[in-house]
Amino acid sequence: MLRDILKGEDPQIAAARKMLEALDADVLLLTGIDYDAGLLAARAFAGDLYPHLLALRPNTGRASGVDLDGDGRRGDASDAQGWGRFPGQAGMAVLSRLPLGEARDFSGFLWRDLPGADPPPLPEDVLSVQRLSTTGHWEVPVQLPDGRFLRLLAWSATPPVFDGPEDRNGRRGGDEAAFWLRLIEGRLPIPPPEAPFVLLGKANIDPEAGDGLHAAMRAVLNHPALQDPAPKGADGSLASADFSANEGPGRLRVDYVLPSQGVPVTAAGVLWPAPEEPLAGEAAQASRHRPVWVDLALP
Repeated sequence: MLRDILKGEDPQIAAARKMLEALDADVLLLTGIDYDAGLLAARAFAGDLYPHLLALRPNTGRASGVDLDGDGRRGDASDAQGWGRFPGQAGMAVLSRLPLGEARDFSGFLWRDLPGADPPPLPEDVLSVQRLSTTGHWEVPVQLPDGRFLRLLAWSATPPVFDGPEDRNGRRGGDEAAFWLRLIEGRLPIPPPEAPFVLLGKANIDPEAGDGLHAAMRAVLNHPALQDPAPKGADGSLASADFSANEGPGRLRVDYVLPSQGVPVTAAGVLWPAPEEPLAGEAAQASRHRPVWVDLALP
């Protein structure tokens, strides 16, 4: 990926970069970007748009040491803590024009330790090592101009498919979303985040349609500690991704930016240009997901 970024000839990378420029966000969470220890690829992609960058090693591709998928072999992509052919595949990165503080990384939290966790029946050797986070759960402080911090609660969950009737991925994705509610409510052996904060990321769950535990996402959207700005695209839809390919479920709302209660929201939207509008081609080329944005009135 770093090679392709530096060469400047990959059409998807070029389209994604144009979307970044059009979005013009002060703070941005990227999902699905490969991680490397020196953050070389993320820095090359950010270029001079964002002076501050944070990326932690994700669970994707991280060896679990056990046979997670029960196929009798160890070390496959599906035996990693989060599916991945190599360590760091499809991680996350925070890009910011504002300084970033020291992050809290909850990515090592075990699935079975979540209050109310709903994993399928799994062997003890799997339960004893299986992390909840597919990619990661991070708290990233963003320093505001007045010296206060806005905390980002960032995650990128598993899609609720590619499993069997046990619905392992669907259950995991639901619990990945529920983790934040348990943290905010003070029900974990981890101090809850200080307000103000913003919960943002790729939940991979629509609250009404498609696969996934809809009730888990509705619980997040309706939680009294959060507010849903209901961002819409040019067509007035809340959808943030297009899964129409290969007879998929179509357009779904699976990406979210949810500020804590009391944070003034002045505008919100999904950067999803209509077919006849500029950037429509770049938006489709960059990703099947579209950027979700929220403007906050903070000092």
